[in-house]
Amino acid sequence: MEKFMLLFRGGNTHIATAKSKAAMDIIQTWNDWMQGLAEKGMLAGGDALQVSGKYVKGTQKVVADGLYATGNEMVGGYLIVQANDIDGAVEMAKGCPILLEDGSVEVRPIQQRN
Repeated sequence: MEKFMLLFRGGNTHIATAKSKAAMDIIQTWNDWMQGLAEKGMLAGGDALQVSGKYVKGTQKVVADGLYATGNEMVGGYLIVQANDIDGAVEMAKGCPILLEDGSVEVRPIQQRN
């Protein structure tokens, strides 16, 4: 099994600001999806990210408050999953609840250490 990162971008619901019934339903959908991955031994870790942060940019190492990307480009969280190959990881990503919110999932192989 190989490890992959599922990187979540966009979506309309953030766990830290969720208050409505619709938002709570989406969060429950996320919990169910991740629990299913865990029960199959495919989930290796991950977390939601807060909506605040800082970034460091360029050779001058300029530090700025806020996020480097906004809207559908903003990274909201990630999971580390295990799959036989990238196609298997993509199939997992197709079940991600962020797709119900017009978000996206980037699937990236994790470099193996030698």
